[in-house]
Amino acid sequence: MKRTVVVLASILIAACASNPKPISSPVSQANEKRTPSATSETTAAVSMAETESHKLAAEIQDLQQQSIYFDFDESAIKSEYKDVLVKQAEFVKAHKNDVVTLEGNCDERGSTEYNLALGDRRANAARKSLELLGVPASQIKTISLGEEKPRLTCHEEKCWKENRRDDFVHTLN
Repeated sequence: MKRTVVVLASILIAACASNPKPISSPVSQANEKRTPSATSETTAAVSMAETESHKLAAEIQDLQQQSIYFDFDESAIKSEYKDVLVKQAEFVKAHKNDVVTLEGNCDERGSTEYNLALGDRRANAARKSLELLGVPASQIKTISLGEEKPRLTCHEEKCWKENRRDDFVHTLN
């Protein structure tokens, strides 16, 4: 009996000391079954997607840095900004999941109500231009910021000129 207890104790100790067999998950089993070429194809696809994502982000950033500017107390778009509108329209039409928000801005001169109305007219002038270039109305939003979002804050013409503008804000859904 003493001998049996010693044998059982040594078997128990040996069993506890051994490394347990790792349990593999379905994910790790799937990874083990992948061939090296499948793994490299997946890596290449992820890399390409990241590259495309970076290109898209850079393109949006470039588009959002472009504004169209207006004369004092005007909402008519000057012909010199046709190329800006064409680039904006081409991007929105090419990306059906994009919604562009046109932000109408004004300089600080004029009442709050007047500047909000003028900013609205400016944003809607850009909206009309984009629609004429084939952008669906469902992909365009407008907002008037009036004098609330100045680009420059000095109180002279060089600043006022920068603040009389429409900005383009793109949102991919």
